[in-house]
Amino acid sequence: MNISRLKWFAMLLIALLFARAAGAAVRHIAETDLFRFQWIGDPQISRDGAEVAYVVVRVDEKKETYETSIWSVSSATAQSRQLTAGKQDSSPRWSPDGKWLAFLRQDEKDSKGKPTPAQIWVLPMSGGEPQQLTRLPKGAASPVWSMDGNRIAFNSGTNELDLVKAACAASETPDKQACLLPRETDVQIVTRAAYRTNGAGYTDFTRPKHIWTVAFVPGNASVSVAKQVTRGPFNESSMVWTRGDERLCYITDLNLEPYNQPPQNIIHCVPSEGGEAVQVLQFAGNVSSLSSNPQGTQIAYFGTESTPVQSHTKTNLWVLDLMNGGQPRNLSAKYDWEIGGGVIGDQGAPRAGGDVKPLWDARGQFVTTVVAREGRANLVRFSAVDGGVASVTAGDQAVLRYTSNGSQTAALISTPTELNDLFLVDAINVAPRRLTTVNQKQFSELNLTAPKEIWFRSFDARRIHALVQLPPNFDSGKKYPLILNIHGGPHAAYGFIFFHEIQWMAAKGYVVLYPNPRGSTSYGEQFANVIQYRYPGDDYKDLMSGVDELIKLGYVDEKRLGVTGGSGGGLLTNWAIGHTDRFAAAVSQRDIASWADWWYSADFTLFQPNWFRKPPFDDPDDYRARSPITYINKVKTPTMFILGDADSRTPPEAGGDQMFRALKYRKIPATMIRFPGESHDLSRAGKPWHRVERLQHIVNWFDLYLLGKKTNDYDLVPPTAPDLRLAPAK
Repeated sequence: MNISRLKWFAMLLIALLFARAAGAAVRHIAETDLFRFQWIGDPQISRDGAEVAYVVVRVDEKKETYETSIWSVSSATAQSRQLTAGKQDSSPRWSPDGKWLAFLRQDEKDSKGKPTPAQIWVLPMSGGEPQQLTRLPKGAASPVWSMDGNRIAFNSGTNELDLVKAACAASETPDKQACLLPRETDVQIVTRAAYRTNGAGYTDFTRPKHIWTVAFVPGNASVSVAKQVTRGPFNESSMVWTRGDERLCYITDLNLEPYNQPPQNIIHCVPSEGGEAVQVLQFAGNVSSLSSNPQGTQIAYFGTESTPVQSHTKTNLWVLDLMNGGQPRNLSAKYDWEIGGGVIGDQGAPRAGGDVKPLWDARGQFVTTVVAREGRANLVRFSAVDGGVASVTAGDQAVLRYTSNGSQTAALISTPTELNDLFLVDAINVAPRRLTTVNQKQFSELNLTAPKEIWFRSFDARRIHALVQLPPNFDSGKKYPLILNIHGGPHAAYGFIFFHEIQWMAAKGYVVLYPNPRGSTSYGEQFANVIQYRYPGDDYKDLMSGVDELIKLGYVDEKRLGVTGGSGGGLLTNWAIGHTDRFAAAVSQRDIASWADWWYSADFTLFQPNWFRKPPFDDPDDYRARSPITYINKVKTPTMFILGDADSRTPPEAGGDQMFRALKYRKIPATMIRFPGESHDLSRAGKPWHRVERLQHIVNWFDLYLLGKKTNDYDLVPPTAPDLRLAPAK
């Protein structure tokens, strides 16, 4: 355990002892409360609606990773029970008759002590131990039951060489000639511009994700033989069974270098026993989240058209008739909110969260999905006939995931003061009924308040929406330090969702302003797209207008302003300190300093003219003008940079590394906090200890420069031992 952890353990222990001695009924939230959070993921309602299965995610004892297990809650009694005892169980899926629950398990270790790939298991709901259904060398993912319950379709990257290796390893008398296999190498031969993914590392193009099926025979204790259905060099995803299990339909992209042209996805259908795939839709854009109606004759999906070329194009809800070769119908063409969208928080399930997809009613007349609107995310029902719209849930909240059996819907809901819980949504205009209370005990101890909602006018009279989190026991007669917290994306939105980081900053005595400037989603397509070829710029002016608005309200000390943000918010943090000296401190997280360097190094390509009209070698002036590093000589603000060493979405070399080096040269106070092994998802799914330490460093930096609290953590000569003589937090 390092010095920083010992120090914070000591401080937490002292604070808890003082709180107990004072007999405090509630307390302010702490950064270390994250260790006790329980997250719900991937809810799945049974066909009869009697139970909802879900994944519970907890921090492990060493606080280094997360453990997942599968639970179920009764729709009638709200009584929960644990179904599986594995530490990495996920993806629960009910059989059509409700007698079995398929799931993925990844608990075993190989000879080198590394986790083996996840495999499909099936649990009898009448009692008994689960049986393993697959044993493929590269595992299984995304299980989907057939309509008759006799088969399960799934994805796997297993190839022929993997099967040969597995057979040779399992054989007591292997064929020496057949088992004379090439040596495995970790050397990467890169031939494509997009060759790695943030958090996952290098893409293995020799193992595309294909569709397989496996038969399920109740009571069969042996591992079944899986059958590969699709082949070729392309990935297939989002498969659904259709037409009485005759076919499997799925999404693919028949282009080895899709970044060289505007997005174009294809829906194929293939006989479920294998055979030639038939194209049923070529979509000029991105397609995701297929969902078949109960009759297997229509597919609903999310589709985002690629023309006209925009910075942001809203996603629509589409329906495709499979029987008569009909054209796809856009159910939400006249609906300007974010279909399938959500709002930003830092407490989504860090593992096994599950998918968001359209859901049909039992008669195939309506399709329900989540919609983000003005910082809220609620369920909305669309008529599959004429696109008529009706709200299913409402309120200052965020629906994270949802599941339906055609007549009942269960929704996983978060609010600014509740992390997540399952609710049963029986009908439109009927209040949801709570099914779970997984964090009730812990949250009953916390002094949490909902944010204040404000709207203000920016420099061009455009209305901007923002949330303001006030400190506990707020006194409007006092002057508070302010932290401007900027979201990334840039096409994303803050909203009414539990946000540990925001609550923690407020608990430490800060007013936190978290706005949705132009470019944010959930305010219509035009509002999001207006920043095209102008990012960053006018959105920065929106942010500063929000700061001015709070100062006018009288409770913010304009001499004690801080700014932070991650990803696109890190870019805007860098931009802000290069365009104003109003901030006394800044924390820039997983940022971008040079657009040109980022263009050349990020894990995804920007070859299409969505953000820039041309590549940097054809239009260097535009890239320089919009890069924060261009204005580094104007920066006077003490700045901390929080970076993940394994971040390939915004590589440190194109961001914080540059800003830090330049500020050190200019003798501006600067510190880098580097997190080994962490990707772009540090704040949401990083190691629990790293997530806590990140929060500590952010607030430490603001405490130092906004509150004058002394610390030598960031001195050139760091402390060599923890100071255990810490006073408890008041």
